[in-house]
This record gives sequence, C-alpha cells and structure tokens, in this order.
Amino acid sequence: MKRISLFLLTNIAVLLVVSIVVRALGLDRWMDRSGVMNYGTLMAYSLVLGFAGSLFSLMISKWMAIRAYSIEIIEKPTSPTDRWLLDTVRAQAGRAGIPMPSVGVYQSPETNAFATGPSRNNALVAVSSGLLSNMRQREVEGVLAHEIAHIANGDMVTMTLLQGILNTFVIFFSRIIGMLIDSFLRGQRRDNEGSSLGGGLGFFIGSMIAQIFLGLLASLIVMAYSRRREFAADAMAAQIEGRDAMVGALQRLKVIHEGGGVLDDRSAALTAFKISHKYGSLFSSHPPLDERIRALSAAS
Repeated sequence: MKRISLFLLTNIAVLLVVSIVVRALGLDRWMDRSGVMNYGTLMAYSLVLGFAGSLFSLMISKWMAIRAYSIEIIEKPTSPTDRWLLDTVRAQAGRAGIPMPSVGVYQSPETNAFATGPSRNNALVAVSSGLLSNMRQREVEGVLAHEIAHIANGDMVTMTLLQGILNTFVIFFSRIIGMLIDSFLRGQRRDNEGSSLGGGLGFFIGSMIAQIFLGLLASLIVMAYSRRREFAADAMAAQIEGRDAMVGALQRLKVIHEGGGVLDDRSAALTAFKISHKYGSLFSSHPPLDERIRALSAAS
C-alpha cells in the first residue's frame, strides 16, 4: 500500500498543481479566446495533463519513497542481516529474470515491505525494521519474493498507464462540470462549441472540486486493479521462493493482524504490504488474507 499511496498522492498533487498553474497563466482562457478549445482539444489537453501526472509520479516514485520513509539503502552490508537481505533479493531477482533492485530498510514498528521504482531496471525493495523483528526468516523470504514479483510483473508501469487513462477522463469531465456550474452561476446559456472553458470563479472552484471527487472515484478502480495484481504476485512469489514461504508469510501476517505475536505498539500499522484493517474495503489495495491463502493453497 505504501508504494500505491505515494503514487496516488503524488499523482493527485501533480494534477492539482498543473491545473492551478494552467489557470494562473491563463492558458485555458487563451485557448478559449483563440477558438481552439472545443471538446476535441479538451480531450487532447486532458490526455496530456493526465499522463503527465501519472508518468511524473512513476519517475520519482523511488526517489520519493526513499525520502518519505527515510529509507537507508544497503550499499555495503554492515551486519549479517544486511548481507542476508542482499543475498536473498539477489537470488530471487535472478530467478525472476530481473536486474538486482536496490534494497533498503526503514525504521518503523509496522510489519511492512514494498517495492517501487520507474522500471524493472531501476527498482527498490524496502522492508521495515518491524518486519525483520516480527517475522521468521523463511516468512521474510516469502515477503521479499512477493515484492520481487511486483517488479518482475511490471505492476507499477501498468498501474501508471491505468492511472493516466483515468486522469484523462477525470480532467475532461471535471472541466465540463466546472463549465456547467459557471454557466449556471452566470445565468447564461451557451452551446457546446461556444462554451467558455476558461470561465470565471465558478468554473475554477467547480472543476477543482469535481476533479477531487472524480479522482477519488478513479482511485476505486486503481485499488480494484491492485487487489487483482496481489494474487498474481503471490503466485509468482510461490514460484520464486516456494509456496511454503509465501503461505507462511501470509499466515504469519494473519496472526499479527489478529493480535498474536506482535512485538510493538498495536496502534502502528501491523500488516506487511499495508493490508487494510477493514477487509473487503473498496479503498483497500489488497484482498483479504484468507482469500490469498486459499488461492495459494488451491494452486496446483
């Protein structure tokens, strides 16, 4: 969930900033006065801004994660744990057919790990100190294999493409809604081609509110996609490291989530991969643990 949260938040922030800058510079009003801002060009405009936000979020995802969570990248191992982490990730990356990703540890009581990065050739696997404390070595191997699987499957890239498409429609329809609100407030009737997309305050506020609301709806689609990809990552992790490691990791997470074997404050997030405390939530990036365990156990 950490990589997804960072990606979504960065994406939303970029879209809002770009929209405000475009408005402040008057580019939308200039296009409208020039007669080029019709629905076709609005869609093209939305496409450019939509993919700009998602692609920029992808490009800085690794950099952002390192700074957001104060991740210490293991360059030269200074402990047996560091050496074991590097050796394990290197072996798993080799079996998955991807280059060795960066490996880092961040200080947190939560039991969590995540992978991020703009490509399979420039990725990061990060684990929390809580995960290393709360899980057995074989279970950690299952978690690491799961994250390697996300990188090998290119999940961040495909999520970026999906988010870019969703952004496009969010921007397009938010501006249509803003136009309608502005027209209503002004008490004017305009035809579709003559609508002033660079309208007044009603357009600006209406489109911004609509963009936030539609962005939240779009995030439901992203989360649903993420839940599906978790099953694929589990299956590949079982191939990389063995089904026993992946099932063991999920079972251990279930114990931790239910309050057993926790070595630190339960007010912290207690699940690796940042699984929602409300199973089945539409905003959860991961499916319920029981479903994942059943899927792995039933696989031939």
